[in-house]
Amino acid sequence: MEHGNVTDRQKDTVVAFATNNALWNDRGMSSKDPGLLPAQLAACIRLALCGPGKQLEDPLAMDLYFLGEEMNEIFIEEDQQYTVQGKPEFPKLSSDEIKAVISSKLDEARQSIKEPTYDQFVNDITRALETNHASSDQIGRIVESLREIVVEQKAVGLTAQIKYAYYSHLAAQSSTKSSLEDQAKLTDLRYPVEWYPEARHLQRTIHLHVGPTNSGKTYHALKRLEQAVSGVYAGPLRLLAHEVYTRLNARGKSCHLVTGDERRMAEDEDAKMLSCTVEMVPINIDCDVAVIDEIQMLGHEERGWAWTQALLGLRAKELHLCGEERTVPLIRELAAAMGDNLEVHHYQRLSPLKTMQKSLMGNLGSLRKGDCVVAFSKLDIHRLKRVIEDKTRKNVAIVYGNLPPEIRAQQAALFNDVNNDYDFLVASDAIGMGLNLSIKRIVFGATTKFNGFTKVPIEGSQIKQIAGRAGRFRTAAQATEKEPSVDRQARLENQGSAVTPEVSPAQNLGLVTTLWPSDLPWVQTAMASQADPIMTAGIFPPTDIIVRFSAYFPPSTPLSYILLRLHKISVMHPRFHMCVLKDQLGIADTIEPVKNLTIADRLLFCAAPASMKEDAMRPVVRAFAECVGNGAAGGILDIPVLNLRHLDKQVPGPSVDRIEFLGKLEFLHRAIVLYLWLSYRFAGVFNTQAMAFYVKSIVEERIQRMLTMVSSRQGQGTIVRGRTTKFWKPRDGFDLTQNLDFEDADNEGSSESNDTIAARAHTRDGANRQVYGATVKTKTLPQPGDEIDPSIIVASSEREPQRAEATA
Repeated sequence: MEHGNVTDRQKDTVVAFATNNALWNDRGMSSKDPGLLPAQLAACIRLALCGPGKQLEDPLAMDLYFLGEEMNEIFIEEDQQYTVQGKPEFPKLSSDEIKAVISSKLDEARQSIKEPTYDQFVNDITRALETNHASSDQIGRIVESLREIVVEQKAVGLTAQIKYAYYSHLAAQSSTKSSLEDQAKLTDLRYPVEWYPEARHLQRTIHLHVGPTNSGKTYHALKRLEQAVSGVYAGPLRLLAHEVYTRLNARGKSCHLVTGDERRMAEDEDAKMLSCTVEMVPINIDCDVAVIDEIQMLGHEERGWAWTQALLGLRAKELHLCGEERTVPLIRELAAAMGDNLEVHHYQRLSPLKTMQKSLMGNLGSLRKGDCVVAFSKLDIHRLKRVIEDKTRKNVAIVYGNLPPEIRAQQAALFNDVNNDYDFLVASDAIGMGLNLSIKRIVFGATTKFNGFTKVPIEGSQIKQIAGRAGRFRTAAQATEKEPSVDRQARLENQGSAVTPEVSPAQNLGLVTTLWPSDLPWVQTAMASQADPIMTAGIFPPTDIIVRFSAYFPPSTPLSYILLRLHKISVMHPRFHMCVLKDQLGIADTIEPVKNLTIADRLLFCAAPASMKEDAMRPVVRAFAECVGNGAAGGILDIPVLNLRHLDKQVPGPSVDRIEFLGKLEFLHRAIVLYLWLSYRFAGVFNTQAMAFYVKSIVEERIQRMLTMVSSRQGQGTIVRGRTTKFWKPRDGFDLTQNLDFEDADNEGSSESNDTIAARAHTRDGANRQVYGATVKTKTLPQPGDEIDPSIIVASSEREPQRAEATA
């Protein structure tokens, strides 16, 4: 479709489509021009659709042109659905334009490359560009690759490619034949099974529990863990690790909790049980039983290495793996390679799951109590929440990935409580695992998701994972209400049944449908299809291999180049894949200028839970790295970049501003979690851990209240006014005093000293610190001092098939 043929209706619809779906934010445009307002953005998109000029030298204009070309392929159907008719085509650049782009990027790269030989490299590239013909030498090959990048990607990432090409050229000049041979031996990663010799000395028995969601596979594995003298549970999420930790302690099995940003040691010093996130699995201890949850994640392109490491390295006599049926072929191969025995246990879903034949036809007013609408962007989630509340006059809980885990758990508790008017849930794919939700029907609001470049269909396996949340056979809350006695439970288990079927499957029928009719065929196809088997397990080179590999390069070589080089030349076995480098490269480049950091220090930072998609996270990571490099104390109140002043700001009035403010609080929470993560690895530097936990709990309270205030039903008598909470006043000029109620302004800041606050934070009850005993009072949230059953809030991806155990 030509620009001149775009109608006003189509232009307006495209603008609304892009704005509502936050495409500008997903594409990173806001990071290029943070001051770009939605109204200005709308005008820019109109210009991109039909306006004159295609100034590709401007990155923002380039992205807007990309968006405009993509939107031009969209036709508005009568049912107001969008159908993409083709891929956008980019204008062809002349040879002189390609040269100009590369030359400008060469100059831009000079800002980050301080090597004296870079000028000679630039001269060589420039001369090769002038010749305009291919060359077989290294410089010639570099020029050809840069030309291809400009033609195919419009110079996106060209600066990083130039940096990589320069260090490759430098390494090639300084490498000898013997050093290249040594590098090749070091990067031969075909046999990761041999990285764990102590585990290979054991004759392990692997029990693979496979089945769909809500089939009881994890329940049976956990029952075996409870019977063991010593054991380990490894889950994909901190919420799951916390639940198993609570469950085992409630059963009289003293258990430790270890996650990336939290440690809880059991009172019994001889405790032999550990519940942890999979990345924290200890491979240096012996145990009787180990359980690895969601084993299909070993095929994940980014996190898969952690599941593979746990599978290959855990020194357990019995290893129980819980996951999807599609993992069976790969696990068989790996078990044979390790010399372990394998037993496969198959399970069927305990409650029926049905795909409906009709969508909701876009009518959100037809939602029923217990429905969950699934969306895939934060703005869509908040928009749907407001629309549903306006149409139904009921409250809506929300769950999405950027919310802290504790807040997600609280929102789940609001939705699960049958004694309030939180009848609906709007959620992202974050509900796929980790939350115990009483969902009766899943309604997909969309079946596409923005992947950073374009809209792509949701994978069938992910649709089935999300859909499986509907119609759980027994929620934790139901199980707690009808908990049988220990004697009766034992008698029933001896008879081969976990509990009597007090809830009929018909009552827990799960339904799946879509909001729009055009999305329903894809969901129906996904639900009826079998997911492709997982063919490879992810691995990542151990730290000692990376450290030894880095010794072959000059000290000034960036770690990001070393990691990329290692990935490029590594040799892999067909049943394994190298996990992709994503945030690791961004973190490595961010802390590159920081002095006095060892390779090991830098690798630790690269493993930190920090997303480099957020430009605001880069100065936070760098500030933390400078604390380590300078050997200075990093008190949480003494790091200005954390910007704790957000806790002292008044709540904005308009709903849009409140959502923006909520995003700032969510970011602050992630920064504090990063601080806590580092405090366990650089304890001498980040030495105010107790204070950090206290600030974290305050941020969580504020986020919970902001979620309530964003609601369009605020002030209609459905939310009970919360208690007043006082913040402390850490030092002069920095007043954190704030009334969380947002309705009284009479409170003054506490006069407690930092030492007093720190001492009290040390002695706070662990559950309250984690906000499972929440201190924000609403109609349904726990009151201060209440005894809370965390299983009502969170649950493993597979609870007990007929009765979840009480864990409080």
